[in-house]
This record gives sequence, C-alpha cells and structure tokens, in this order.
Amino acid sequence: MQVHPKLITCRFLIFILILFFTSSAPLADEVSDIRAMTKEKVDIVINILKDKSLSKNEKKEGILETIDGLFDFSLMARLSLGKKHWKSLSKAKRKEFSELFVERLKLSYLEKLDLYTDEEVVVDEARMTKKKRVEVLTYLVTKDDKKEMIYKLYKTKKKGWMVYDVDVLGVSIVQTYRSQFSGVLKKETMEQLMERMRSAEDLGA
Repeated sequence: MQVHPKLITCRFLIFILILFFTSSAPLADEVSDIRAMTKEKVDIVINILKDKSLSKNEKKEGILETIDGLFDFSLMARLSLGKKHWKSLSKAKRKEFSELFVERLKLSYLEKLDLYTDEEVVVDEARMTKKKRVEVLTYLVTKDDKKEMIYKLYKTKKKGWMVYDVDVLGVSIVQTYRSQFSGVLKKETMEQLMERMRSAEDLGA
C-alpha cells in the first residue's frame, strides 16, 4: 500500500512539533526556575539592606553569605585574567590569584552597598542564550531612573546554575577587570600585579 507524500509530510511535521514541545518545555521550566532563584537572592540582599536592626557588618556578612552560593568567583577570576595569562600561572599561583580577585571583587561590591538608599531591583525576564547559558534581565529602579543589569549564568555539574558575569549599564564586570589587568601586565610582571592586588591598590581603568 502506497502512502500519499502529503500524508508523510504531515506526519513528519507533527513528529517535529511533538519533539520540539517535549524537548523545549523542560528548558522553559528551567529558565523560569533560574529567574525565580535570581529573584529570591536579590530580594534577600535588598531586605538585608533595608533592615535597620542590623549593623553594617551584619549586613555585609549576610549579603556575602547570600551571593557566595550564586556567583562562581573562581571562574570570574580566570575569565578576568584571560586565557593567555592564566595558562602562564602555576597551580599555586592560580589559586592565589583567584583568592586575591575574589577578595577584591567582594570588597568593591560591599563598598558600593554603602551608596544604597531606597532603590528597588526588579527581576524581569530570563532567556537562554545558548546551551547551558542563561541571562536574567534586571533593573535598578529609583523614583526618577531605571538602570539595566544583566546576570549571566551557566550550568555547573555540581552546583547547578551560577553567575559568571554581570553587565551593568551594558558594561561587563569581567571585561572591565580584564582591561585593568591587561593594562597593568603590558608594563609590569604578573607578580607585580598580584602585589598590587595584595595591597588593594587601585589598578585604574
């Protein structure tokens, strides 16, 4: 018995549609979960900042505890230094650089928290940019202004989804540090760069 070509085409299209929806639905759910997780963490940070019963140190400790489980600081350190310079380091130096970078990044983050007044963070949409990569669009909102921030996450094997970069007003944190480190390394050695980081020296733009 011969099957009409149009029937074959129709069945093929139905099969593709079924395959598409059954495979994309879990992804959509996962992206939604990532947005919810990001919102939960952001809300915790904002609530800590607003809590007048907490001291400055208590606020910082609470915030660091919250973001530690969301940010992959080690990956951010490697990406900020760049592949070429990272490969030149020994295992021990990589570990030290990562620790110095994390300390620097956290210090910078906490210093900016002192500028907080009454801003609200609105977590908008989350979208999958490529396999195991998701971006969460958020806004820092005041009475008169709205600033865009994008959290970039990737899926890890052990810890699930983690942030590896943040764009603030279109500027990547990782790229900003990479530009600073690259600028120093054009004139100085890696050891001199790390010494600057140990003394919390300003590296410039």
